[in-house]
Formats: sequence, structure tokens, C-alpha cells
Amino acid sequence: MRRIAANETNEDDAAKATSSAGQDEVSAASNERIIGPLLYLQGHHDGHLHLVAIVVAPSRNDLPVLRTVKGFATASCILECDGHRVLRYEFDLAASAGDFYEIDGKRYDIRTSFDGDIRVAFVSCNGQEAGDRGRDPAERNAMWRRLAREHADAPFNLLLHGGDQIYADEVLDAHPLIRRWADGETVRPTQAELDELAGALRRAFFARYIGVLGEEESSSLMSRIPSLAVWDDHDICDGWGSMPAAKLDAPIGQLLFEIAREFYLVFQFGSAPDDLPECMIDQTGTSLTWHVKLPGLHLIAPDLRSERRWDRVMGEEGWRAFDLAMAQVDTGRVLLLSSVPGLGPRLSWVETALNLLPNMHKYEDDLRDQWQSRAHRIEWKRFLERLAQVHDNPETPVTLLSGEIHLATRATFDTAPAPMHQLVASGISHPAPTIAYALALDLLARFGETPVPGKPIRLHPLPSKTSIYTSQRNYLVLERRSDEWKACWELERDGRTPPLRL
Repeated sequence: MRRIAANETNEDDAAKATSSAGQDEVSAASNERIIGPLLYLQGHHDGHLHLVAIVVAPSRNDLPVLRTVKGFATASCILECDGHRVLRYEFDLAASAGDFYEIDGKRYDIRTSFDGDIRVAFVSCNGQEAGDRGRDPAERNAMWRRLAREHADAPFNLLLHGGDQIYADEVLDAHPLIRRWADGETVRPTQAELDELAGALRRAFFARYIGVLGEEESSSLMSRIPSLAVWDDHDICDGWGSMPAAKLDAPIGQLLFEIAREFYLVFQFGSAPDDLPECMIDQTGTSLTWHVKLPGLHLIAPDLRSERRWDRVMGEEGWRAFDLAMAQVDTGRVLLLSSVPGLGPRLSWVETALNLLPNMHKYEDDLRDQWQSRAHRIEWKRFLERLAQVHDNPETPVTLLSGEIHLATRATFDTAPAPMHQLVASGISHPAPTIAYALALDLLARFGETPVPGKPIRLHPLPSKTSIYTSQRNYLVLERRSDEWKACWELERDGRTPPLRL
């Protein structure tokens, strides 16, 4: 077997420092496993899919060899941490009926054609807030195994990840400084302390990513289906962006965001932070909004985290990138990933109630995370009006895809010439909330909401269901057949829903 000799590398000294609170997480990263390949879509042009694959391997190992029918792809190292390297391979595959690539002689068949009939899977919320890595893998990954069986029977063209691909909450225990910051203390660290914290956070994020992405059930799919992902708060920390500005802008908060962003780009796009993928509209990286154009299909994901603040969802660069993406839509279906649901129930009453009740302010961040928060109402209206403007053209129907709420549901936005659909699938591995929680949201949803005059939002049960929210783990399957789109949810207990025509 042909191999390339590994180059000598020095481990980042800062990555060696961590506290005892993070030792369990760090030790998980120190094994000799090879993670990957993990495959990411970055563009489509001239009859080819532009792809990258990443492999995580011990630094002393020789570099795995990736080959396509056109020849060998060169590996580049985009991250080093804890005695490992993340290797990136960039290559094209023919957008025909199917193509393949090989790593060290193992073949991975890919469904590369996006002309005609296609199948797309959508997942979100891959983990839980505490104790995720200690869960029984058979229980945790049950829905991933089901998705893998479905792919074996009828291959998917694309795997979309709608947010919270990891739950980084326990990274906040990687060092006493970050825990004090998380607990609301005003911390004034020295530069030496920040350097030490940076090493601890990098090791903790690295361990979290390779632990989650190294799960056999999901990694086997991600080696064979190109992925596209958008991040949400748990990919940074719970409620990131909806916290007070002083906390976000503190040196520790900014360091946390910087490292979370680096690892998001590496492990969810296969890109180095200083080499953004071609699908990113703002190449300065202020906003990580992306747009991928495929035959008869536009995939757009506004970045709802990088510029988020207490009183805004997107900043100036985020809105510029989003408006540019929507302006580039010519013909074909638009699948728009909004990491928090763009269509949802009225929340102003709930926010008012929280201000009246004792000890309830801790939930305010969760409500501020939503488009429907009264703090975001003007911005939410702007978002919906832009969607409606594109959807009103019969040649460019828009479908919203969202996760985040750990329930399955759907909604419509009454626009011309036909209602715009929102499909919510959440979560692929996060435990389902209680039935009582789902029923409480169901009651709230029945009051309706009309932020854009004359265009009411209505929430609906899944096909064959009576309650608006279904409290089961789930994933979503979208299919285009003969230019007609339909969607089905796969529910953990109840199985497949009847198809919903879009």
C-alpha cells in the first residue's frame, strides 16, 4: 500500500495545559484511534462536486493516501492538538450517477448526481447538555443506526446538520477560569492565564469533537454522504449570544468564541479558520453564512450566532451576507437552514410572565435565543419579509429547515402563491422532552402569530398526528422526484410519517 512519510511536528505547548476538571475529557482524546474520513460539500461547478475530507490521526503516523479516479489528493494539516493532526484532502468528484474515493485502499461510494431525483437527510441536536460522553452508545446512537440502514437501502445525496452538532457545555469545566466566567463572576485574567486557558479549551473542544464525530454510527455515514452544517449555541456554549454583552465581550468570552469558531470550521467544514470554504459569502469571516447552489436547488444557512447579541440575531455583515445569498437565487427550490425555528408561537406573553415570577430570569436567555422574542421582533419581520419575497416567485419556492427545540413539528407561513413550509427535526440523539412539555408548547402554539400583516404563521401537527409537537427523537428525509418535493419524519417510536408534499 502506497503511503507518504509523515513530517515531524511539535505539539502546541499551550495545548498541554488543562485543569483536573478537564482530565476525563482530555484523556478521551489521547487514544490512538483514527477518526474519519469525514466528507464535506463545498461547491458544485463544471459538472463536479467540490469536496473535502478530513482524517484525525496520531501525529507520528504516516499520512493516509486519498485517491480518486483522477489521481491522488495531497494532505494538508489544518489543526494539531493533543498529539494528533487533522488532515484535510481537497478533491472533485464527477457529478454523475455516482463516483467514489479511496483512503488507503478502502473505497467510499458517493451518490454525486444532483440532477433529477435526489434524497437529503436533515439532523440536529447530536448530544445532550451533561453526561453525553457517558451514555450507552447503543441508546445514544439508535437513530443514527436507523439512518445508516436507510442510506444502505436508498442512498442519500446530502446530509444537512441543523445545529448543536456537539454539546460543548462541559467544556466550561475545562479550567477554573472558564467556570468562574460561566457562573457570572467578573474575571480579569492575566495574559499568562489566558494562554493557559486557551490550551485547556483547545484540548477540551478537540476531545469533544473527536468523541462525537468518532462515533461509528455517525462517522460511517459522514464518510459516504457529503455534509453541510450550520452551528448553534451548544457548539459554543448554552445561550451564546443571548447573554449580557459584558459577559460576551469579556476576554474569556471572546477567547471561548474564537476557539469554538476555529473548531467549528475545522470539524464541520473541513477548513482552516484562515482559509474559508468557497460557499462562505463573507470571506472576512465576520459572518459564516453560506450558500451552495446545486442543479435546481439552493442551500442557504444564515449564521445566527457569530454576531448575535442580547438585542439582535444578525449584525450588519450577517444581514449583508444573507441578503446577497437570497439575491443570488435564480430558479429552483430553496432549502434554508435556520438553526432556531423561523416560524414559531408567540413568546411575548411568556417573556412577560418570566419577569413577574421569582427566580425565573435564568430562562430569559433561552427565550432571547428565538426569532419570536420581543427583542427581535423587527428583525424577525425583516427575515420573514425577505423569505416571502423569494418564495412569492413560483420558480423559487422556499422551505425552512430547523432543529433546536428537541421536538418534531411543522409550520406554514401564508405567502403567495402557496404557503411556505417549515420542517423542524430535533434531535437525532438528544433525549426527547416530557410529553407535558410538548403539550404546554402545543397550547401556546394555538394562539398563532402574524408578525407580517396579512401573512399569518400557523403551526401544525406532523402528518397523521394530532398534537402540534411530537416528543420523540427523530430525523427528516426530503426527496425530490420528478421535480416534486416531499418530506417525511422518522420518529423513534412511531416510525415513518406519511409524506408531506411541499
